[in-house]
Amino acid sequence: MTLTALRSSLRPCLLARLSRQQAASMASTSQLQQQRWSSFSSYLVTPQELNNALQKDSSGEKAKVVPLCAAWFMPNDPEGRTGIAAFRKSHIPHARFFDIDGVKDGDSPYPHMLPTQERFAEAMSELGIQREDEVVVYDTLEQGILSAPRVGWTLRFFGHPRVHVLNNYRLWVEQGLPTESGDAKPVTKTTYPIPSYETDRVVHFPEMKQIAGKEGAGEFEILDARPYGRWSGEAPEPRAGLLSGHMPGSKSVPFGELLDPTTKAFLSPEELHKVFEAKGVDPSKTIITSCGSGVTAAVIEAGLTVAGFGEPSRRRLYDGSWTEWAQRVDEASGLIKKL
Repeated sequence: MTLTALRSSLRPCLLARLSRQQAASMASTSQLQQQRWSSFSSYLVTPQELNNALQKDSSGEKAKVVPLCAAWFMPNDPEGRTGIAAFRKSHIPHARFFDIDGVKDGDSPYPHMLPTQERFAEAMSELGIQREDEVVVYDTLEQGILSAPRVGWTLRFFGHPRVHVLNNYRLWVEQGLPTESGDAKPVTKTTYPIPSYETDRVVHFPEMKQIAGKEGAGEFEILDARPYGRWSGEAPEPRAGLLSGHMPGSKSVPFGELLDPTTKAFLSPEELHKVFEAKGVDPSKTIITSCGSGVTAAVIEAGLTVAGFGEPSRRRLYDGSWTEWAQRVDEASGLIKKL
């Protein structure tokens, strides 16, 4: 091989390596900048840390730290509970309510697909949130951790620079920290800029079908957050008419196993790391998280973040998740597996 030919053959590899190094450098710089201006030292925030931050800035609608309630219940909730009802019953003072059933792609037949950039900006504006605000997302008292990581992931997807998850509202209440009831206090509408977004953080159906068709072989791990029975095909799906089962090559990582059984708060980073290791997750691979409709997939993603497990730039979420998958693939195709 001539020297010219050798240089030509090496050039794509060198460019790819340089691109990865630049991306890692940019991500590291972004994280350092976020920490430098953050009220909190990590993605998860304790109740006392949030309370202290709110006490320092108790100006209500102008607060730089914004508690954001992401309360949500499954569509078949046996008690008929709703997120907004839970918010009205009890919430952190000056909290706003983020409705994941409303802030979504309204043109999609699937329940929780990401909204357009314009719809996201509109929702943030209506909530009185500015891009400079530090947002702490939290869940219901009853469920501990469920939908807050999805809202946190959505904000980060659209580039909101300072986002955290409270660990958790149940502990907030148990520690006797302030709560209030009723509707959210009126806020002054802002003009949130229409954001850009990181396309590599989300997986869409055509790519997911290609990856699962190879049973995740090679560079991918597919982690399913649904309860084991739904993953194995032994238990029914909560949405009528959907088959249960799992994608070829996926691993069952029920999101509840990442939480303390009593407090429903996230386990420690060390404990989370052990859970992922016990499930046989390879941290060197690209990790794709999935669930029923894209909500609890973000609980796994948050758990990976807290544990420092795997490369952050190689964590992705399948937005349509099982609700889309089970409606778009044929059972006879072999793309719905059961045990």
